[in-house]
Amino acid sequence: MNYEASIKSRLQPAVEPAIDDGEFGSRGAGRGRMVIIGVAIALALGLAWYFMHRTPAATDAASARNAQAQSVSVITPGVTSVTGSITASGTIAARREMPVGIAGEGGRVVSVLVDAGTWVQAGQVLAVVDRSVQAQQIAGQAANTEVQRANARIAQANLDRALKLVERGFISKADVDRLVATRDAAVAQVRVASAALDQLRASTARLSIVAPAAGLVLTRGVEPGQIVSPGSGVLFRIAKEGQFEMQARLAENDLARLSVGQTAEVTPVGTSKPFIGQIWQLSPTIDAQTREGIARIALAYDRALRPGGFASAQIRSGSVTAPVLPESAILSDQQGPFVYVVGKGNKVEHRTIKTGDVTAQGIVVAEGLSGGERVVMRAGGFLSPGDVIRPVVTGAPPPAVRPGA
Repeated sequence: MNYEASIKSRLQPAVEPAIDDGEFGSRGAGRGRMVIIGVAIALALGLAWYFMHRTPAATDAASARNAQAQSVSVITPGVTSVTGSITASGTIAARREMPVGIAGEGGRVVSVLVDAGTWVQAGQVLAVVDRSVQAQQIAGQAANTEVQRANARIAQANLDRALKLVERGFISKADVDRLVATRDAAVAQVRVASAALDQLRASTARLSIVAPAAGLVLTRGVEPGQIVSPGSGVLFRIAKEGQFEMQARLAENDLARLSVGQTAEVTPVGTSKPFIGQIWQLSPTIDAQTREGIARIALAYDRALRPGGFASAQIRSGSVTAPVLPESAILSDQQGPFVYVVGKGNKVEHRTIKTGDVTAQGIVVAEGLSGGERVVMRAGGFLSPGDVIRPVVTGAPPPAVRPGA
């Protein structure tokens, strides 16, 4: 028995520590950590497997979409200060053209004293009509006037003698009254004859074709020997004081942007020399068919300006600060002009605009753009709203200009 007890006492310390509560709890915690680590490893392996099998497909789809997106040139226009200019065409004409015809009864032209291109003064004789008949009429009427004056003098003398005899009683009062009436009638006949003489002289003077005002003779439509009358029409055309103008035809939208006093450069066909003029009158009406009006640009005389000739004009219409785009960037549909801008995700967006002046730098965009957008520069006709593109920036945007700078 002692032997068994001895063995049992030796074995007891070795068995009891294995079932100690503290040691057993430590081992349980270790096993928990191992379980957590195992679960984490399993999740990591699952996620790795998921991404290894799913991400390449998504990547391939995105790559396919990017490969299909076309490269498109875009530009960021910014804003630029542009001096407004309107281009117009029209004809050169006399600012105040005076048609000159015959004012008298007419006749055969004896001489023409001026030609086209001659400067004349007011009242200067341009042509003379034969007046031989009128000269004889004047002479006859002048003689008749003298006869009437002689009769008036005789009547006055008879009256004077009668008045002296009345005092002596040799002539009655009735006879004196008859003599007074005779004298008065003779004096009236003198006035009638004088008036007729003045009328003949005035009519004869009207046979001379004279300039109504100083200016430049533009056309001559009469020659010596020609028979003229009031129905002959215009014989001369004179530009009053040699002042010319260009009659520029403009659309009603452009006409509304102009005002009297604005300057313009007029270049006649056949010359590269511009002439500076000013708008002195804007048409108060618009042609109902062409929807155009006329801006009349005053020009000083120059030999290169020929009335009836064609000319072009550049009219300054003030300055604006706005984006400027090349012509290729602006498209048009039933609603008017528009551009394509690049939005989020490089998607194409339709943007309606309003265009302004056409300059050497491009077309001014009056409304619709702020200048910071990326605008499709070319190939807009092959795009549709919502298309995804690969924008390629072309050139550098113009420097921003503050309004009023």
